[in-house]
Amino acid sequence: MQLILEELVATWTDPACPVARTVDLVGDRWSLLIIRDAMSGPTTFTELHQELGIARNILTDRLRKLVEHGVLDRTTVPDDARRHTYRLTEAGEDLFTTIVALRQWGERHAFAAAEPHSVLVDDQGRELPELRAVSQDGEPLSAGTSTVRKLG
Repeated sequence: MQLILEELVATWTDPACPVARTVDLVGDRWSLLIIRDAMSGPTTFTELHQELGIARNILTDRLRKLVEHGVLDRTTVPDDARRHTYRLTEAGEDLFTTIVALRQWGERHAFAAAEPHSVLVDDQGRELPELRAVSQDGEPLSAGTSTVRKLG
């Protein structure tokens, strides 16, 4: 994984920015939707193709990149060497909060007030609380109350 990241440094949008690096790795539409679907558990190429309606060549490319970047792990199906299962790695699991934040933003800004949409719930059936950035002492943060400190 480290070698792949080192090779990418020259192509990153802004090598010093964690947001830019993350967007370069997983920020396209299809990658985020693949990651979203993989959050439900291991999935196959066919399942992703059917669920997302994505072109096969694009799906192949995104899966390859997500595996190369350590977001997904690819394993061969035991009884069929031509089929593979994709599951999130630890790095992929770390994107859960990001996916939830994107979802909650979409619930607030991408739907009309009464427009129906799916709901994300915990294993008890309760809706997830709204994610908020907070300071070390628990105070709410915003773009106006935080600053990027550039190193170097």
